[in-house]
Amino acid sequence: MEENLRQLQQTGTTEIIKIALFGPESTGKTTLAKQLAEYYKTEWVPEFARDYLQEKWNSIQQICTVDDMLSIAYGQARLENERTLIANKYLFCDTNLMVTKVFSEVYYNYCDPLLNEAARNHEYDLFFLTDIDVPWERDDLRDKAEGRESVFAVFKQSLIDNNKPFITLSGNKDLRLQKAIAIIDDLNLARELGFSSADFVYIKECGIPMKNIQKQLNFFKEGIPKADVINPATLSNGILKLAEKDFQEKANFFDAHKLNLKLNKFVPASGAASRMFKFLTEFINEFDIENESINAYINLKKASKLSIFIVGMEQFPFFEAIDKQLRAEFTDFDSLDRSFKNYYFIKLLLSSDYFNFANQPKGILPFHKYKTHIATPVEEHLLECTHYSSANNSSHLHFTVSESHQQHFENIIDKIKPEIEKKSGVAINISYSYQNKSTDTIAVTMKNKPLRDENGQLVFRPGGHGALIENLNNLDADIVFIKNIDNVIQNNLEKISLYKKGLAGLLFGIQQKVFSYLNALDSVSIEPQLIDEIILFLKDNLNVSMKDGFYSKSLKNKITELQTILNRPIRVCGMVKNEGEPGGGPFWVRDDLGGISLQIVESSQFDLDNDTQKAILNAATHFNPVDLVCGIKNYKNENFDLTQFVDDNSGFIVEKNVSGESIKGYELPGLWNGAMANWLTVFVQVPLITFNPVKTVNDLLKPAHQS
Repeated sequence: MEENLRQLQQTGTTEIIKIALFGPESTGKTTLAKQLAEYYKTEWVPEFARDYLQEKWNSIQQICTVDDMLSIAYGQARLENERTLIANKYLFCDTNLMVTKVFSEVYYNYCDPLLNEAARNHEYDLFFLTDIDVPWERDDLRDKAEGRESVFAVFKQSLIDNNKPFITLSGNKDLRLQKAIAIIDDLNLARELGFSSADFVYIKECGIPMKNIQKQLNFFKEGIPKADVINPATLSNGILKLAEKDFQEKANFFDAHKLNLKLNKFVPASGAASRMFKFLTEFINEFDIENESINAYINLKKASKLSIFIVGMEQFPFFEAIDKQLRAEFTDFDSLDRSFKNYYFIKLLLSSDYFNFANQPKGILPFHKYKTHIATPVEEHLLECTHYSSANNSSHLHFTVSESHQQHFENIIDKIKPEIEKKSGVAINISYSYQNKSTDTIAVTMKNKPLRDENGQLVFRPGGHGALIENLNNLDADIVFIKNIDNVIQNNLEKISLYKKGLAGLLFGIQQKVFSYLNALDSVSIEPQLIDEIILFLKDNLNVSMKDGFYSKSLKNKITELQTILNRPIRVCGMVKNEGEPGGGPFWVRDDLGGISLQIVESSQFDLDNDTQKAILNAATHFNPVDLVCGIKNYKNENFDLTQFVDDNSGFIVEKNVSGESIKGYELPGLWNGAMANWLTVFVQVPLITFNPVKTVNDLLKPAHQS
């Protein structure tokens, strides 16, 4: 490459971030370069070809030819190098040698080797590919508006072929500027965090905010603060106890008002059933069928779960289907040794060539055996929603699923929905959503360095069920029932419905009162006794006490603080007595500002090295069965932005093993704990009958799942 085509290497303590504006003619490159230079108070590099060719036209009325390409390249390189020396942190290039190269190839089907080499070697921190969605403007030097799509495609392909980091900019002049500024600020942050331009473009393609990655990397390095738990929530100290008649009264109240409400049932259902069959998978991987019996394995490994599974095998709803397949595979099945029968039963259950249960979503597995058919959790949730989440003979049911699994759900629903609708007289409207890729979190090595795959690409992992706050945020509903996919029951559906509607009636009553107070606080004239009434309501019904200093504030400031406290989404959470199930429970927690509130806290959020905190955890009386009813609209009938009420400090760092390598991942604050930490919260004791999760396959042997 000739010396005067070389790109100036930066010197000094401050490295210049170079942004190249790249695209066909009349796509707003010059306008944007000027705007960005003005915004960042720095230099921009004009298009040398414009003055060069205008002068040629003015003097001899000739347009550009292939012989001009190298001269234009020399002039453009000189201009860029001159501006680099005086730029302030950023340099915006209206054009660059890659543009000249593409024009040469498009218009003359030839590119001088010197220009080609220089264009490929010139480096920029980012290319903005300017879209053709702006009007074409005629001048002496421009060709014609026709064919812009094909020329744009050539420009884009040139960036791809030459492995240049680029982001496409679309929209009008003002929108492009806003987008460009946001992207450049993110690029600057990415560089500070040690990411390359290629990393940055990949992150933007994934839609993951750079500030989220910065926060996650800081959590890995500094750790996540443990919750400051004050006491367990107990009956009459944070947990409301209602008699059966109270539930019935509130259920009736809900039924009397639901015709005017938009209802939805929200079921997280994207997880695979791998944990449900974990002990069986371990057995298949470890068991030596040629040299030991299953009894010997059970005794050696103390595999009590395996023993329970085998003893209860014929009671599982899937027994007959697997047994039938076994007999088709083994003509001498009846004569096989019992260990062989049990081994091959489990092997077929797990095998990807047969039933593959551990890799299926829980929602589509056989859970319950009825006289006429086998039911999946999906079917049970459809039945439930017709009983308590319906109004005006219509019901809305939303599943969050993995995109690859949605068809399985649809196949089941297509078969069962018409019959359920016919029997119930309720039309069921099904919708689906996926966990947004933008909620994925970065994985790191054990030394907290960003993890990369075999191609050097950054590795991101799903952010856990806390990511589903985004899915919940997109629902248009006044009241949302939330229930886990595996928490279904074969019996007592009427009882379940009573308690769900009772929780909804309690929520609606609180919501009405909150809305009336917020409307009153908007009034021009407010009586002081209203303030006292609201304070008492908050204390008695929402377990919220005013912070120190509240009473010394002016009336205006008191009103503002009460509005801030009241104008939040509301959740009413069913709580069952703690019987040793794993998971979160209700506690009183102190936040960073000294405020104390009711929260659902996971055991991993406790500082178990602290004897006091450990004692508080052990003193818990109740457990969170993920049985929630939520109000996600404000008093003006507008949807809350639920992402604004998340406690970011309540996520989790997890260690995983990937291909024999230990790595660390970050899980977002859980959907019903940290993601709802700043909601108005009511905990209510509900009977154990409402809590029937299937954490392991053996749970299907419990009475709630047997006919």
